[in-house]
Amino acid sequence: MPISITPRRRSRDDVESDENEYALFAGEESSPPSSQSNKRARLSIDGDVTRSAHSPTLTNGYHSQSELLQREALRARGSSRKHQPGSIVRVKLANFVTYTAVEFYPGPSLNMVIGPNGTGKSTLHLGRAKEVSEYVKHGCQEAIIETELAKDGRRFNNNIVIRCTIKREGNKTTFSVDGMPQGKKAVVELARSLSIQIDNLCQFLPQDKVVEFAAMTPVELLRQTQRAVAPQEMIDMHDDLKDLRRKQKGAQAKLTADQDTLANLEGRQRLQEADVERMREREQIEKHVTMLEAGRPFAAYRAARALHGESKNKRKEAQEELTKLENEVEPLLRAVNTKERYMEQIQTVVSERKTAIGKAERQADTVDRKFQDLQDKNNDLVAAYEAEKNGAKKHRSEVARQEQAIARLRKQLEEQPSEVDVQSYNELIREKRRAIEDCNRQGRDLQDKQQQLTQRGQEKNSRIKQGERHLAELDSQAGKQNVKLQKASRDTSRLWEWVREHQSEFERPVFGPPIVACSVKDPKYVDHIEALFQRNLFLTFTVQTKDDFKKLSDQAHERMHLSEVNIRTIQVGLEPFQPAVGVDEMNRFGFEGWAISYLNGPEPVLAMLCAEIHLHHTGVALRDTTPHQFDMLQNSPIGSWVTSKSSYRINRRREYGPGATSTQVKELRRANIWTDQPVDITAKRELQENIQGWGEEVAAFKAESEEAQRNLLALREAIHKHQEEDKALSDEKAAKQRALGEFKALPTKLAQHADKLATAQESVTSIKERLRAIMDQQDEVAMERGQVALEYADAVEALRIAHNSLHEAEIMLIEATSDLDIFTERNSSVKELLKSQELQVEEFVKKTEVAQKEAKRVLRICQELLSGEDEELVTFLRALPEGQTSEELEGEIESEKARLELMHEGNGGVIKEYEQRRKKIDSFSAKVEEVKEALSEVDDKIKELREQWEPALDSLVKKISDSFSVNMEQISCRGEVGVYKDDDFDQWAIQIRVKFRENEPLTTLDSHRQSGGERAVSTIFYLMSLQSLTRSPFRVVDEINQGMDPRNERLVHKRMVGIACGNSDLTQSNNAVQEDGDDELNEDKRGGSQYFLITPKLLHNLQYERGMRVLCIASGEYMPAERSRVDFKGCVDLMRGLRAEGAIAGLGMAAG
Repeated sequence: MPISITPRRRSRDDVESDENEYALFAGEESSPPSSQSNKRARLSIDGDVTRSAHSPTLTNGYHSQSELLQREALRARGSSRKHQPGSIVRVKLANFVTYTAVEFYPGPSLNMVIGPNGTGKSTLHLGRAKEVSEYVKHGCQEAIIETELAKDGRRFNNNIVIRCTIKREGNKTTFSVDGMPQGKKAVVELARSLSIQIDNLCQFLPQDKVVEFAAMTPVELLRQTQRAVAPQEMIDMHDDLKDLRRKQKGAQAKLTADQDTLANLEGRQRLQEADVERMREREQIEKHVTMLEAGRPFAAYRAARALHGESKNKRKEAQEELTKLENEVEPLLRAVNTKERYMEQIQTVVSERKTAIGKAERQADTVDRKFQDLQDKNNDLVAAYEAEKNGAKKHRSEVARQEQAIARLRKQLEEQPSEVDVQSYNELIREKRRAIEDCNRQGRDLQDKQQQLTQRGQEKNSRIKQGERHLAELDSQAGKQNVKLQKASRDTSRLWEWVREHQSEFERPVFGPPIVACSVKDPKYVDHIEALFQRNLFLTFTVQTKDDFKKLSDQAHERMHLSEVNIRTIQVGLEPFQPAVGVDEMNRFGFEGWAISYLNGPEPVLAMLCAEIHLHHTGVALRDTTPHQFDMLQNSPIGSWVTSKSSYRINRRREYGPGATSTQVKELRRANIWTDQPVDITAKRELQENIQGWGEEVAAFKAESEEAQRNLLALREAIHKHQEEDKALSDEKAAKQRALGEFKALPTKLAQHADKLATAQESVTSIKERLRAIMDQQDEVAMERGQVALEYADAVEALRIAHNSLHEAEIMLIEATSDLDIFTERNSSVKELLKSQELQVEEFVKKTEVAQKEAKRVLRICQELLSGEDEELVTFLRALPEGQTSEELEGEIESEKARLELMHEGNGGVIKEYEQRRKKIDSFSAKVEEVKEALSEVDDKIKELREQWEPALDSLVKKISDSFSVNMEQISCRGEVGVYKDDDFDQWAIQIRVKFRENEPLTTLDSHRQSGGERAVSTIFYLMSLQSLTRSPFRVVDEINQGMDPRNERLVHKRMVGIACGNSDLTQSNNAVQEDGDDELNEDKRGGSQYFLITPKLLHNLQYERGMRVLCIASGEYMPAERSRVDFKGCVDLMRGLRAEGAIAGLGMAAG
């Protein structure tokens, strides 16, 4: 049954402590609470109210000494709560994000942090920057964060002050603890020792992690719950159990696989035993055949040895027969041998005389070459003599020529030319050239003028053509749209004109703004479609490549210096932009179609519009949507639509859940872009007048240009005349100067010719001397030639004598050869018999050597076989019969091979496979035993750890479940928490089951069965259930109430206040679950750890209890310069005064 709450009177200390229950954060530094400032009125011993010396008068005229006001202030119950170890006592910020300087003091229980969006509530605990330097306030170089944590009384006797300094330059962060510099790792270890777990969502649930916590899997929830409330030993045991289970599963899988493999190997081994025996017998026969074949060298050696003995005996007999035959024919051969020796001697004499002839021939050749050299030398001297004679003729001609030149120069010296007036000539030439320069200058001026006239005429012609084109376009729809574009933005119109003229310079077509490129298919939808566009989108160009974007952007900004230009790049068509829902569902929403369906234009432009304003997701309707359709649209993927009167756009904030939505509604305006309007007559007439005026200017420019051309031709004729006169004067001056110069150079030339004459005369004299020397050399060469001719005659005579001697010797050789042939023919039969016997002896010698080599070769093979390591083969070879022949051995080999042929060959590797499989069987048998032993050890460890961890976990979850059930009962709902147990410890999970309605069973909490508000309620109640068990000094929840309906928000807030502030009336029902008197659960009586609830809005008349602290954030650009104008405490006092006034009035009415 509900418990009544009876207010009691508050002590003076209670009243004073309430002075500091409201704090103000502003852009300036605030002071800590002080008992000396803004004192409240106090009650005297007799119950009268006494005023403090500093009691201010309230703004509504009421004073703080009102007795009813004091009673109102004493309604809350007193509390002696202190900060738990590790909780936040004080926070000081300087130049941090939105704060210039602020210092505030959170209470030990529930702290409500409220303030509008954007004032920096979440900044207090959550950083949203990628770089740490971004936390420094704009315009500052460093930020300071100073946090004071409550002491624990053991390691720290004083509060712990952690200071963090962030420097923008270098993106650096430094830390200090109690004024001593520390590293980041030391600060993290300090926080961990105080049970502060920033990464645990059960303790620290920031705004952007609310959805993540709600979407947390049951398995992850169990882990985070243990981190929040269980000792580290339980977490370690759970991790060990998961590791052991993974090892157990791996060992079990390995054991099963090894056992299956072992059974398979053993079965295959049994099937191959018969084949192995048969193959082994075959191997024995093959081995015997191999050993018999190895015995072949021994039989071959015996055969070779017998053949060698036989050949040796036959050779001896043939040699004896040859010796006997040689003794018999020796007298007959002696005469032949004498003739042979005589012939050999004659042959030696012939060879020597041939050598003498060669020597004589070489001597004659040497003398002949010497004679030829002397002849060549004589020829050279004759040629030199002729050359000198010809040189003498040239030098005598040169002497005559120089004498003539000297005579001519002496005659010229007698005729001196007149002097030249160079200054007079130069003055005349300068006058002509000045005249030419003046004409050129006048010509350039005329050309510049003519060029300017031509340029101005081209500009006017371009304006005429452009005006005529605009005049023709005024009657077309495209022309009207171009006029609208020009009125909307001259810069955009100028760039569109340039694009149309230079379209071929782009990689792909460039499309103009939608104002000229698009049109509405049906006029009745024109208001709807134009309502979706902003002005800049009407003026946006569409390009299809990055290079075209750069080219167009550079043209607009760098060359044409245009400012109002918008360009978008689109590289896809309309295929990716499909409607969000089907046609049937679209009709249920009351839409006739999608906005993109009512717009004509190039596909890239339409794709750009879909990407910018989502025309493919925007519905269009000629009627207003019904409330039911509006509700359906809020829960649909459609984000915007247009009706006959308004346009709608839904804004969704996913971080607050599916219910956090807002709708922006705008009134539909009349269209003025894609409408058909009549031609502007005034503009048309003005354009015609401009064209006529430009034509007249062009005609005037043409006349001036023709006059300039005539003047230019006259100047060119004058220039030509002056140039001819200038050339004539220059030529005359140069001729006179040249004649004078040549006369002055005559003495020098005369001296030069005199030198050349002397040189030529000396050359003639030296040539005569050289001719006499050549004639002397010719005489000497003639004498040498006569001597060499005599030597050559002697050499030819010696050669003739040598030839005669050779002829005599050759005749004697012919005679000796003839005698030898006669004797040889007579003894030919004897020689043939002797030759035949010699050949027979040689044949037997060769056979003996061949047999000996073969016997030695085979003997080496036999010795190698007998010295081998195969003892069985050696024994077999030694046991071979001594008299066994090769034929007998081959017969035995063929017999054994016949036995092999009668046996099936089979698989040659079956025995090797059999032996290898036997080794594998032995190996797998050992592995199976090892795995069984290891698996037994893992099973024992799992059993031992589970017996410790599972009861502790069940007990912990039961406490959480009991507290969670009580919390849910406070809002007339039901809930319980259990543990899902699985064979795999990494699949154990927290199961939260809730019931929010009477006629439904308990169901598992998930995103499919419960609404966003129900999940938010369950989430906060689960966190509150951890409150009594938590080992964390403080916890933070950011905007958890955003997805709740008002009823749930009010109930949850009331429950949170009761648990956090220790209200016995709210926590009395929790005592029922504390049967064992657990001190940790009794924490509910005293209130839990420090709690921060951050929210931008709260409902009116929420529960307020002693121990709460409300932190109001006032920050932003609209803060008043005088901080005293923002006084939350004054607002609270004012409200209390108004309530006291109401109470007095009520008492007065009751008394009346």
